[in-house]
Amino acid sequence: MALEAAKKIKEKFGELIFLEEYLTDSDEGRAFNVTTSSNIFVNGQLVAMGIWLDQDKFTKYIQEIVGETKQIKKDVVRHAGYDVVIIGGGPAGLTAGIYCARARLKTVLLDGAGLGGQVMTTDNIENYPGFVGAGSGELIKNMEGQARRFGLEIQTFKRVNQIQLTGSDKEVRAGDEIYSAKAVILATGLKTAELGIPRETELRGQGVSYCAVCDANYFIGKRVAVVGGGDTAVEEALYLSKFASQVYLIHRRNELRAAKILQETAFQNEKISFLLSHIIQGLVGSNFLEGVKVQNLETGDTSRLEVDGLFIAIGSRPHTSFLKDIVALDEHGHVIVNDKMQTSVPGIYAAGDIRVTPLRQVSTAVGDGAIAAISAERYITENRKEE
Repeated sequence: MALEAAKKIKEKFGELIFLEEYLTDSDEGRAFNVTTSSNIFVNGQLVAMGIWLDQDKFTKYIQEIVGETKQIKKDVVRHAGYDVVIIGGGPAGLTAGIYCARARLKTVLLDGAGLGGQVMTTDNIENYPGFVGAGSGELIKNMEGQARRFGLEIQTFKRVNQIQLTGSDKEVRAGDEIYSAKAVILATGLKTAELGIPRETELRGQGVSYCAVCDANYFIGKRVAVVGGGDTAVEEALYLSKFASQVYLIHRRNELRAAKILQETAFQNEKISFLLSHIIQGLVGSNFLEGVKVQNLETGDTSRLEVDGLFIAIGSRPHTSFLKDIVALDEHGHVIVNDKMQTSVPGIYAAGDIRVTPLRQVSTAVGDGAIAAISAERYITENRKEE
């Protein structure tokens, strides 16, 4: 498996590489030893999976970079003079970039992979005003083009691993590159946990989903399953029951972990059936999901459940590991902000899924990004007057 290969690489090369790994805090996650990501970074740069999955090829790759001393020697490159650094290239980050660039602020957007974020996991977008039934890729492409036309500098595959405060300036570090700016907008989003079963990635957007609010409308009158036992899973099941003809809630334990009030509401819903002490072993379907293979953990029996959709709700985490000693976070790692998207540090703002918010949608991320950009512009203007 890719994860095992990545772990072996980390063990062999130690601090020369960064392994991005996450175990979801759920019973399903512990059962499957799930990670949401197993990316490898060398010197802050993302390495293609085709290289690091081959141990010999990766060893040669490392040797070419570090030589026999096994130490990466690369001069730090400093990029000074920015007004704003935006970290993250999803709808929140791109919107912030559009507003900052229009305000004539010298702005750079850094993204650890390609642009888009979580929205790229959805095939079609139907709940973003004025953008009906179009693909997520088209939306992000339009946002990127608009941002670039206003002069936004965009750099992808720049994984930020540190922020340092030097007086009123902020230094954002991505590998051995440092970007200095007056303000920073955090828009790194979050990562949803996956089951880690075969063909999950292949059928993502073709029946497999991680967001009921995003995709429920595609399953009107159809049968769907939700996997998970916490608040999110039960809330997803209740929401889906407004659209689907039948909802199955699958959980590996013999009781749910959700709040009692949510459980009571779900148990009273005639559309929701419960498969407790069950796990999903596989997915059925060629181009689209046609069903799931489930196993009864008490009897060991396996069966096929005919469903058109599978909603995975076993946890998520914000990309904030590099922020824990910089800005205030809640108990789940989300950034705490006020109504101006201001964090606990003056001049640092947060927008989109990364922040504490009751709703995580493209529309709310876009609003956050606009507010964060305007707040950053006012902060910079006020500081210049004082200087």
